[in-house]
Order: sequence, then C-alpha cells, then structure tokens
Amino acid sequence: MPTDPIPRTMQAVVYRGVNDLRVETVPVPRCGAHEVLVKVVACGVCPTDIKKIQYGTVPAPRILGHETAGTLVKVGARVEGWRVGDRVALHHHVPCLDCHACRHGAYAQCPQYLRTGITAGFEPAGGGYAEYVRVMRFCLPGLVKIPRKNSFLEGAMLEPVNTVLKAVNRLNLLPGDTVMVAGQGPIGLMFTGLLAARGMRVVATDFMAPRRKMARRYGARQALAPDSAEVAKVIRSATRGRGLDAAVVAVPVEAAVQQAQAQVRGGGQVLLFAHTRRGERGPVEYADICVDEKDLIGSYSSDFTLQREVARWVFSRRLDVRPLITHTLPLAQTAEAVKLAAQPTPQSLKVAVVQD
Repeated sequence: MPTDPIPRTMQAVVYRGVNDLRVETVPVPRCGAHEVLVKVVACGVCPTDIKKIQYGTVPAPRILGHETAGTLVKVGARVEGWRVGDRVALHHHVPCLDCHACRHGAYAQCPQYLRTGITAGFEPAGGGYAEYVRVMRFCLPGLVKIPRKNSFLEGAMLEPVNTVLKAVNRLNLLPGDTVMVAGQGPIGLMFTGLLAARGMRVVATDFMAPRRKMARRYGARQALAPDSAEVAKVIRSATRGRGLDAAVVAVPVEAAVQQAQAQVRGGGQVLLFAHTRRGERGPVEYADICVDEKDLIGSYSSDFTLQREVARWVFSRRLDVRPLITHTLPLAQTAEAVKLAAQPTPQSLKVAVVQD
C-alpha cells in the first residue's frame, strides 16, 4: 500500500538529565533486515519513566516512552508475517524463554529481557516520545496487531495491563475472595477491574473521591479513603472477621503497606507493585510472615507470554481501558504530560502523548 516517504530526521523528546526533557531534531532510526520501523501514534506516560526523569536513575541522553502503539512504515526484508500499514502495539521487553530465569518463569530477570529492544536513538530506552521507533529483532515477537475497531490508545495500554495481569496471576485467590487494592490511579483501577472480573470482592482505597467513584465503576464493592476508620470495619464485615485474602499496594506509600499487612488474614498475601525505587526500606513484623504465614511478595514489569490474553481483555473491552485515558497531549508537550502524570489532579488518570 502507498505510504508517505520516510524522512531522514524527526522530532523527539530527549531526556538530558534530571527533569530536563528537550524537543530535538534527531535522525530517524535505520531499520535492518530483521527489524521494523513504526510511526508512533500514541505513547502512555508510565510511572517508571517518571522516576527516571525525576530522579536521574539512568544516564542521559535517552528517548524514553515504552507504552507505544503506531503504524508499520517499513518492514525488513527478512521479517515475515507483517506488512507496511499494519496497526501495532509494541512490547519493549521480550525474554529469551530459555535461560535459568526463564525456565523458572521469572521473565523480568532474564538478561535478554533486561535489554530494551525498541529505540528512537541513543541508548535504547523505548523511544515512544518520538515520531518513529525501530523494533529490534528479538522484540518482534512482542508485536500485537490492533483490530480496526480499537484505537491506538487502547493498543498503547496493552503493556500496563500486562504488568497488572502478571501481578494478579501471582495471587493465590479463589472466586469470592476479598482483596484490597490500595491506590486507584490508572494501575490500581486496572487491578480493581481485573480482580472484579475474576469474581473477587474488591475493597478499593484512595484519597481522591473521583478515583473512588471510578473504582466502583470498575467493580469495587466498597471504595473508601485509606485513613477512614471505616476501612477496618468494612473488611471485618466483608470477610466475617477473617481478614483480607490478599492486598495489592499500588502506591509507594509505607502506611499503605502497613495497613495491608495488618488487614490480611493468616495465610494471605500482600503484593507490592509500586515500590520500585532502590534504597527505600520499611519495618517488617517477621512473625507476621513466619507464624501467620502472610506472604509479602512483589511483581515487576510484564510477562511476554500473556500478550494474547491481555489483547483479549483489552480489545474485547471486557476490561475497558478507555475511561482511564483522561488526558492526551502532543509530542511537543511531553514534559507537561509527564508533570501531569507525576502530579495528578482529581480529574486526571492516564496521560498519553499522541501524534497524527
């Protein structure tokens, strides 16, 4: 099918240091025989990128952004199964599926997985905050075709939904179990929606009233402020005094962890999802873990093997991600998009950078 010629240069937002994002003109990535080139249409703003930008946890320069969807504009001569014009969602981490970590299902610890396989230039870092990205050979299995009835924004949400589904799968739950989800930002709401759809009774907590309202829309039985005296009462009533079967902590707040540990029953689980910054420590009551057998577990990043299942959840709209995307800004305003995502208002949830 006819396409516009690919330019030699493009606009990209380059990370140059702590809180320093600059719109620059850079070369369009060159595409090899085993690679594809994608014209970016949408890229979500992820908390992990926010932390890199705000705390300088990675060396500059880089072009960040990894929740990416767009259109194939060049397909390498050795690439099969894809053609120019295909609408695709990208997956920037793909494991080898053969190393020691992969054989244990710990894909996020795989050496190949830890490499970023999508780039717009400089050290590969996702590249979604640019007009074009190159998808390397080892990340081609992560491409997902976006159905015509679905938007590029929905495609860009596959990656964050994948991380949530991976985490939900780590919980040892039965239908009808009671789970608290602490934090009802975009990620917390995805947890609420997936858990409710799987038959769990979800107690959602968040300080923002609009987010509590959205949590009920996504299936929460109760939605409360975390500092409300009603939280413990509601949990006791919902569980007939047993306590929570599990709690998901989707905010990097120590008080939320302590509340979760206190409210989970013996043999239950507390899952940390947002504590990704190295060096942060908190008190642990060891007897809770040893005597009461309360598991304290974590989940990080995505699971490539879940891509098809995630696509069914999102593209069927059984988990409808569209209400989560409240703000879209153009590429030139990426710094403003990051700031809004880092400092959300009661009206803001998922923020995305979009292009024509």
